[in-house]
Amino acid sequence: MKAADLREKTPDQLREELVALKKEAFNLRFQAATGQLEGTARVGQVRKDIARVNTILNEKAAAAAQEA
Repeated sequence: MKAADLREKTPDQLREELVALKKEAFNLRFQAATGQLEGTARVGQVRKDIARVNTILNEKAAAAAQEA
């Protein structure tokens, strides 16, 4: 997931993306705990994607506050 693609989305779309990523992170943690997880690199990628979405949401909120 690229930051440039995320910056084109609206805050509502970003929040939906964040919810989906958090669900995926939960499922990956559950798989890791039960020993069913095969691709462990995906856990780190999802965490980075969550952080990226949160960063862009905060940037958009700051920009909106500055305009007001």
